[in-house]
Amino acid sequence: METSGMASNLEMAALLIAPDRGLAEQFLRTIPETRAFQVLGDLKSYPHEQALDIRLRQLKPDVVLLDVATDPGAAARLIRFIAASRPDVQVVGLHTANDPEAILRTLRGGASEFLHAPFEVATQREAIARLERLRASVAGGPERGSVAVFTSAKPGSGASTLATQTAFALRRATGKKILLADFDLMGGAIAFYLKLNPTGSLVDALESSGRMDAAFWSSLTVNSGGVDVLPAPETPRTDPVDTARLSDVLEYARRSYDWVVVDLPSVFQQISLLTLADAERAFLVTTSELPSLHLTRKAVNMLAQLGIDKTRFQVVVNRMSKRDGIGQADMEKVFNCPVHASFPNDYFSLHRVVTHGQPLNGDCELGRAIDRLAGKLWGAAPAERRRAESRVEVQPALSQT
Repeated sequence: METSGMASNLEMAALLIAPDRGLAEQFLRTIPETRAFQVLGDLKSYPHEQALDIRLRQLKPDVVLLDVATDPGAAARLIRFIAASRPDVQVVGLHTANDPEAILRTLRGGASEFLHAPFEVATQREAIARLERLRASVAGGPERGSVAVFTSAKPGSGASTLATQTAFALRRATGKKILLADFDLMGGAIAFYLKLNPTGSLVDALESSGRMDAAFWSSLTVNSGGVDVLPAPETPRTDPVDTARLSDVLEYARRSYDWVVVDLPSVFQQISLLTLADAERAFLVTTSELPSLHLTRKAVNMLAQLGIDKTRFQVVVNRMSKRDGIGQADMEKVFNCPVHASFPNDYFSLHRVVTHGQPLNGDCELGRAIDRLAGKLWGAAPAERRRAESRVEVQPALSQT
């Protein structure tokens, strides 16, 4: 079950992982009295680390309520993973008995609290008070920006173009601090398209994620048209991505920018799944060509199987043409989910952008469509966007800098 139907005014968002369903039900019956947790997800088996990482990124719980009795080894593995990859998430061990060895093993392994059947309310409240103090100690930090990601099921669908131009549209419309990050470690080309000469890349950020500061970050990024760009490496990288380091880089970017726009490789790659699950807005880009439609349908089904709900991402259709012979309603039947937006096949406008180094703005059909998408992202009405645009001066997106 993905949601438990608990009241929405509970204090701490929680993910429950409990193969012992009797233990789970016994604990859940106490929640109406303690009113401490809102159970957002209920997993009936111990997940693999990658699946758990996606759930944590998607649900963003404060606490993981973990059955540490059914399989102590599996539980210890998950506690270590959460402590390493999500140190801001507290783990509460759930057990069938007040077992001193289990308590010691669970707390030494990295859990914050240990609760046991019959889950007496007074004991729980003491533990909850300690959890609240822990949560308060890490709260009150700087305001975090939002992450929007663009990916596709079929390479060549134009996700990079939409990500790049959306970043510049956000900058034009809001004047906020924007980062455009190229997360395609195998074939990222945003720096090439923007005619940049970077000295660093995403790989440098990942390798130094634990000691990031403003000076080092500025050495990795290049400003283009008012937007900071974090390029992909020039040489393709095939090494697996360390999920903890990836989280650190995204968290640093959130703290440093109002909007982080990420260009991802194919949605079937690990780095795309992890980043998509962590984003506030995610766009799955397709075209009306049959291979792209087929792969996009597979991608939508895969995301559903991984527990990423259809409300967590939007399908958008690029290079749409009236001559394609397939309409939006037909595509929605193919994908079994709505189409959020479509973008025209405006080849000449894009050619002008690349050739002459001019920004793609609202004087063409494609530019207007991207401006509308950017407007939906930051939630401004058209009149507000026009007032914002009149206050902001932005250099060409593809300027020779």
